[in-house]
Amino acid sequence: MSSWTLAGKTCLVTGATAGIGRVTARELARLGARVFLVARDPARGEALACEIRGEGGSAELLVADLSSQAEVRGLARRFLARDEPLHVLINNAGVFEVSRKLTSDRIEAVFAVNHLAYFLLTLLFLERLRESAPARIINVASEAHRWGTVDFDDLEGAKSYRSMRIYGRSKLANILFTNELARRLEGSGVTANCLHPGTVATRLGSQNGALARMLIASLRPFLRTPEDGASTTIYLAASPEVARVTGGYFIDCRPARSSQESRNPEIARRLWDRSAEMTGFDQPSPSSGPGPPRP
Repeated sequence: MSSWTLAGKTCLVTGATAGIGRVTARELARLGARVFLVARDPARGEALACEIRGEGGSAELLVADLSSQAEVRGLARRFLARDEPLHVLINNAGVFEVSRKLTSDRIEAVFAVNHLAYFLLTLLFLERLRESAPARIINVASEAHRWGTVDFDDLEGAKSYRSMRIYGRSKLANILFTNELARRLEGSGVTANCLHPGTVATRLGSQNGALARMLIASLRPFLRTPEDGASTTIYLAASPEVARVTGGYFIDCRPARSSQESRNPEIARRLWDRSAEMTGFDQPSPSSGPGPPRP
């Protein structure tokens, strides 16, 4: 890592104020990047931005709740209006819900945040990433993808909600999206890769009540630190070794083989089309003006 540099590069990290997102943002800034932090909580986000700036780095906060498609669009609109390049997009924010919850868009929350927010934000930024090439898109997935399958008749778990299966489905969707995105971006100078960070001691799932928090606390000594968990994300963002690698799934900074379903191009194409329908990607919000063309 000592030879890596992101000097002159602009990076955007979602879920930046906790766990591996926080470590990722700080390390990218230490490598010389200008880092945009996406967070729901303005106070925590600004505290991290001040911390990074206090260490000599460059960081700015963008506040958005990624469970809301209107806020995802607003986030993209605010960033794009700044006329900044975008060299590295890291989709890191995620949730785990024990019981089925709906977002303000009436979409199941885990699928909405863990997959649809990745999908919509990336597509809204796609033209800027192309203009900024060489550029990299990094999606934080998980080995939990092996717990799920894509059921196009019940993507949101309305018929049957099992929390681990629903979470696994969202992480499977991350990998399918990455593979289809890499195929569509071939030759553009923009790469797309995803990763499993390991089982990391983070705040994921802590909103599910006292029992969940106690369980997380009891498991913490057996889990990886956020620093260990962020290492592969940082590698994919900064290492020259993967500058031209695309469509990959990585564990511990090495290529790995994801599940057979995650590598099915037909499922990936169907999921892309369904995701476009669910996000209304070709239907910009009234205040946002025309959206970028669908790839």
